[in-house]
Parts: sequence; structure tokens; C-alpha cells
Amino acid sequence: MQNIARISGKMTLTINPESYGKLLSKYLPKVITNEAENERALSIAETLSNQSDLTPEEEQLLDLLVTLIEDFETKQYTFENNSTPLSRLHFLMEANNLRQSDLLDIFGSKGIASEVFNGKRQISKNHAVRLGARFNVDPALFLV
Repeated sequence: MQNIARISGKMTLTINPESYGKLLSKYLPKVITNEAENERALSIAETLSNQSDLTPEEEQLLDLLVTLIEDFETKQYTFENNSTPLSRLHFLMEANNLRQSDLLDIFGSKGIASEVFNGKRQISKNHAVRLGARFNVDPALFLV
């Protein structure tokens, strides 16, 4: 049975603590600290958001997951204003456990990759587009 509360003249659904507790114990949401946890939370949130009629408890869980995901992604993917395209690339490589040799397909040769990683050459627009696709980010991150 759904409870309805009147707050400031508006009718709002309230959650059933027992039902919400069961959802929480099933999904065990927590502060997200790594990519695997983020992917899990995204998967659950996507499943919930694709359902047509969410219960108030499911809506609350979805809101919680979205907040946790946004918090993680803001902390994980926000770059400092003084960062450079190369420092952003290094950050993304470290976050994905990649080495310079793992990106040779993007740069085309060891020589070009070496020049980019040693700061002797800028990341080209073509490389930026490829890096953007590889890391699923805006290619502009890699351009000056």
C-alpha cells in the first residue's frame, strides 16, 4: 500500500521503509570508488530507468544511484583548469592501465607516439578524435 503525504499543499508519495530496505539489501548501493562499481551502478540505474512504472521505492533507489554516479564521475573525470592535453591523456591512460605502446594504433608509429609523449609534438586533431573515441570522451580534451 502506498502512503500519500500532503507537503506544502502538494500530494507526494512516500516510500515504504520495508520495501525500500529490501531494495537496498538487494542492490547494496554505496559510495562508488572505482570503474567496476560505477559500471555496476550504471547498469542498475539503466535497468530501473527503462521500467515503465517504478514504485516510489524504486524511484528513490534510482535517485540515489544517479547521485552516487554523478559524484564519482565528477570527481573522476573533472580536469583541473591548468591541465594540458598531454596531462589529460596521461590521466586517462593511468585510469585505464594503459601504456604508450597500447596507443600505437592511434598515433600510427612509435616515433610519433614518442614525440607526443615527450612533449615534442602536439596531439593532432586526427589523434584527438581517435583518442576521444578510445576513451569515450570529447576529443577537445586533447586539443590546446
